[in-house]
Amino acid sequence: MKQIEVVAAIIRKGDKIFATQRGYGEWKDWWEFPGGKMEAGETPEEALKREIREELSTEISVDEFLCTVDYDYPQFHLTMHCYLCSLMTDSLHLNEHEAARWLSKDELDSVKWLPADVKVVELLKSRIQ
Repeated sequence: MKQIEVVAAIIRKGDKIFATQRGYGEWKDWWEFPGGKMEAGETPEEALKREIREELSTEISVDEFLCTVDYDYPQFHLTMHCYLCSLMTDSLHLNEHEAARWLSKDELDSVKWLPADVKVVELLKSRIQ
């Protein structure tokens, strides 16, 4: 089975978490944490900063490792390294996603998360006060 390794940014602002909606592919309209594939020679933190610049035209600080999720999709095995992050600037521009929302803890279940991201959402709900 094909293996894909990615990084994901759990961007926090106050008590809200940033979620993005896919605008393409098999999982179009499902929600996810922004991020993407690591390139050869990149650390997870470098890959995350690059992906967020590409996807959202903004800068983040990678604050803390949260978890690694392994999930078997029908076509591939995903390994996703998730980091808690903060914005370095307030400007965000959706370059790849269809929509985005800032979700409070009580709103996290209001969107249709990608299967691998559901595990991260459950962990976040247990950690957010």
